[in-house]
Amino acid sequence: MRGRDWMAEKVLVVDDERDIADLLEVYLGNENYDVFKYYSAREALDCIENQEIDLAILDIMLPDINGFSLCQKIREKYTYPIIMLTAKDEETDKITGLTLGADDYVTKPFRPLELIARVKAHLRRYRVWSNMEAEKKKDPDQIVNGGLVLDKKQRVIFVEGEEVDLTATEYKILELLMAHPGQVFPAEQIYENVWQETADYTVENTVMVHIRHIREKVEIDAKKPRYVKVVWGIGYKMEKYGIIIWG
Repeated sequence: MRGRDWMAEKVLVVDDERDIADLLEVYLGNENYDVFKYYSAREALDCIENQEIDLAILDIMLPDINGFSLCQKIREKYTYPIIMLTAKDEETDKITGLTLGADDYVTKPFRPLELIARVKAHLRRYRVWSNMEAEKKKDPDQIVNGGLVLDKKQRVIFVEGEEVDLTATEYKILELLMAHPGQVFPAEQIYENVWQETADYTVENTVMVHIRHIREKVEIDAKKPRYVKVVWGIGYKMEKYGIIIWG
């Protein structure tokens, strides 16, 4: 661990390649980050539970618990940005990491300065999102679910801190689902609430198309949605999450 000023942002580094972990410690330390460095996942677990980490850099191929499992464990309780490191340039690894809650993915070998730039970018968005969350607590006109924030006054949606453009109909559908997280809505019920018309047997395809468009805009992987879920044979629901402050 490299200790610095108590106001410094805290970065967790977990990599069993000691040369890489030590190099990251130096580069991050030079940027005045407080670095917590470990060579295995089990060593890092105590730090994860007892330090207010601001960002984590996790190697996938760890000797005990792999980086995917460690990422998933962090996401069970914590919301800071996670950057995954791997020696394999595999698209499936990238999708797996992002689906489990990682925010970025860097393939070894990498340029240290490029990684530092990504760290800075994620922490900057993390601070912005933290401020948004503080304001949300004062604003009853916002609905927050995981990394989604719906502002009813402005009629806009933010996904992981970034505004996403929705059509008026898409916004109304998402507002309905977010206002009732966990509740399953049949297509007919969604149609009648949003379109304000009596539903018939033809509305299912209409709703399905709009749901698909919403997923393309708010999900990391629209084929493996985290938020808007299909309950087969019944309808659609918004998966319920706690507040997440993303990078």
